[in-house]
Formats: sequence, structure tokens, C-alpha cells
Amino acid sequence: MKILLFGATGSVGGLILSQGLELGLRMRVLVRDVERLKVKHPGLEVVIGSALDAASVEQALAGCDAVIYALGSRQAGFFSETTRILIAAMEKGGVRRLVAITGIGAGDSKGHGGWLYDWFIYPLFTKGIYADKDLQEKLIRESKLDWVVVRPASFTNGPLGGRLRALDQLAGVTISAISRADAAAFVLDQLISDRWLKKTPLVGY
Repeated sequence: MKILLFGATGSVGGLILSQGLELGLRMRVLVRDVERLKVKHPGLEVVIGSALDAASVEQALAGCDAVIYALGSRQAGFFSETTRILIAAMEKGGVRRLVAITGIGAGDSKGHGGWLYDWFIYPLFTKGIYADKDLQEKLIRESKLDWVVVRPASFTNGPLGGRLRALDQLAGVTISAISRADAAAFVLDQLISDRWLKKTPLVGY
């Protein structure tokens, strides 16, 4: 199985990459700066380019079986625009499986991250980003793809193996944290599991 990963130089994307290679997956990454890529492995293929460039995305997608979207940015409109380009390329190329990370604060997960996140971090620091992530999720839902949108809680640097919860019925639910390692492992699981197909699970502890 060959996976195209967006966001391999990020904190979660880097763990997705290393864990995926350990599982025996062939991983292809699209990066702008190869010097930021810390992993070297015979199962890793690197394509230089931008997720905002349709030609780069189509080139990177060729021959892949699934896509993981783990990009991060503070650029206005970045998430919706890169997702729009990716969906078009996937539908054109016949690649159906997409696992995308958005986060707590997207859609109906807003208000379920605990007091600090809901009343301080979200309104002061991430509200604008999540307006674009809401649009990103809308584009994914309206696509013809087999998708899973993963909404991790606030990240920690804790170890792999926490008592993870994944929920999409959120009444009365508070999920305040998840380790980057556990988030990466959950994302990789969605490549082959249909448990959360066309759903938006909130994941954490």
C-alpha cells in the first residue's frame, strides 16, 4: 500500500511518517523543503512541491492508494484551498481514500475541549483557523471520496498507548488532550478501517 502524506515535516505528520514506515507502508511525501525532512528510509519517496500547486499534487498522487492530510498553517484560506486542490486531483486520478486531520474546534466539536481550550485558546488564537477548517470539512463531506476526518484534542508530547476515546456523539463530552503519537496511530488505522468512514470522530483522552 502506497500512501501520499501531506505534512510530513510537522510534529504529527513526522510521527505518521515514522509509524507508517514501521508498519511496512510505502510512504510518499510532498514537501517544499527536503532539508526539513528528518526521516530516511528505503520505503520513503520524496516529491518536492507545494500542496497549493495542482501540478505538484497530481504528480505526487500518481500511483498512490490513499492520502493522509496532516498539514498545518496559519495562512488564511490555506486548509480549504489545499483541500480543494487535493480533492480535484484525487477524483481525477481515481484515488478514493482520504484521511484528513482537522482538530477540536471544527464543526460540532467546538465547545468540547475543556475550559482552557474552549474559553481561552480557541477564541483568542484558533478561531479564524477553524473557520477555514469548517470550510475544509465541508469540501471533504461533499466530495466523492471515501473519507475520514479526524479531530484530535489538544496535543501533548506524551507516549503512544494512552486510553484513547473516539466519539462523534458529543453531548456532554469533554476531551482535553491527546499525545501526538496516539493521534498519528489513530490516523494510520483509518487507512484500512471503515469504522469511521464518512464520519468526523473527536479523539483524545
